Amino acid sequence: MKGATIGILGISKAFGSFAALNDVSLDIRKGEFFSLLGPSGCGKTTLLRIIAGFEQPDEGSVTIDGINVLPLPPNRRHANTVFQNYALFPHLSVFENVAFPLRLKNTKNSIVTAKVNDYLHLVELGDHAAKMPSMLSGGQKQRVAIARALINEPSVLLLDEPLSALDAKLRHHMLMELDAIHDKIGITFIYVTHDQSEALSVSDRIAVMYQGDVLQVGTPHDIYESPATNFVAQFIGETNMFEGTVRASMGQMYVLDVDELGRVVVTDDRIYEVGERVSLTVRPEKLRISPDEPRVNGRSDINVFEGTVDEPIYSGFQSKYYVRLSPTVVFRVFKQHSDYTDEEHDILWKERVHVSWSAKDGYIVEGHRN
Repeated sequence: MKGATIGILGISKAFGSFAALNDVSLDIRKGEFFSLLGPSGCGKTTLLRIIAGFEQPDEGSVTIDGINVLPLPPNRRHANTVFQNYALFPHLSVFENVAFPLRLKNTKNSIVTAKVNDYLHLVELGDHAAKMPSMLSGGQKQRVAIARALINEPSVLLLDEPLSALDAKLRHHMLMELDAIHDKIGITFIYVTHDQSEALSVSDRIAVMYQGDVLQVGTPHDIYESPATNFVAQFIGETNMFEGTVRASMGQMYVLDVDELGRVVVTDDRIYEVGERVSLTVRPEKLRISPDEPRVNGRSDINVFEGTVDEPIYSGFQSKYYVRLSPTVVFRVFKQHSDYTDEEHDILWKERVHVSWSAKDGYIVEGHRN
């Protein structure tokens, strides 16, 4: 497999009194599409710039294939960066923008021509070689920047929010193209983004960052289905989050007394003590909504609550409902429109409904031991 392994050990960085990174350690695998995900100011771009060589950490080390690269300048790290603002040369054609790294190395013209054409073909810009950057769309400019970053055949490609300047449809299209390029060339990609859907769509693994810390590293499935902290649960997609107390356990099923809600059952293979305070998350798509009370047939693993629809929102492929269970508790429920012939009547504003879910569809995010 192409690409390189990246070792980040104990990286800390402060700008004056602001701590951008706090003792961050990560191992990124060879050929992996790895995302650094978090809100603005969480430290993800600072970490990327340290890997690239544009910033020096206050503490810690960065290795590429086991070699400490902190003493090396950016051009000797076998890692190239694609920036948010493209950073193309406006006075050079598409061909010459992509050729620029090879020109710096005095590469033979015949080799330059062959390689530039290869990489323009890779990013589907072969017919645009003679154009100037001002003649290109945002998506085309970004592809030029990617081709230029790849032409030196780096072991690692660093992408700093490369799609944030594009509109939503083009951003999604470019994301799929990036994923396809990664599959074709097989090098290590490190992708910085604040967009959860982007990270979930293309990443092999994700590091969720907040206030200079890495809160969780895992596959998209792990991050979404088994969030390590309240912040991760709420930042990745939408969820219903509650605090409660463990009242009883029955094997791997726990009975919780949830604040302002009452009895809730949840399954978990971890051990919690009676009396322990915990956080519970339930994703909106795991919930069922119906005007009729569900038939649970005596099952003890089904949670059922009754409430009033505060607001129904139709968005084509699904409907989103905000269901008020009490003056202070509102559930978010997503209902997928998978069958045009579905004969259930539309759920309306102010309608009384039942919300239900299985114990296995809830997840205890954090325990709060004294």
